[in-house]
Amino acid sequence: MSTPSAPPLDVDPSFVREIAELIIQSLDLDLDPAGVDPDAPLYGEGLGLDSIDILEVALVLSKKFGVQLRADDADNQRIFSSLRHLAAHVSGLRAT
Repeated sequence: MSTPSAPPLDVDPSFVREIAELIIQSLDLDLDPAGVDPDAPLYGEGLGLDSIDILEVALVLSKKFGVQLRADDADNQRIFSSLRHLAAHVSGLRAT
């Protein structure tokens, strides 16, 4: 069951790819954005990001899209759980 504040996950696949490209470029990862599973975990297993990487990603996305990703957001575990969740969250912030 999702929380009422959770964004829908029907985010545009091209936006998910754009977020993947930004993550890969900003962290200098040796990955193909097309090969990143949008539902794989970002943190730990999956993409293998650590807490410093997540902070860098939040900063890059904030600058690029003019959104505020807060370290004290109670939903951060869900927001950063996968590329698709992150893209949906950023997309939702941009729409408001």
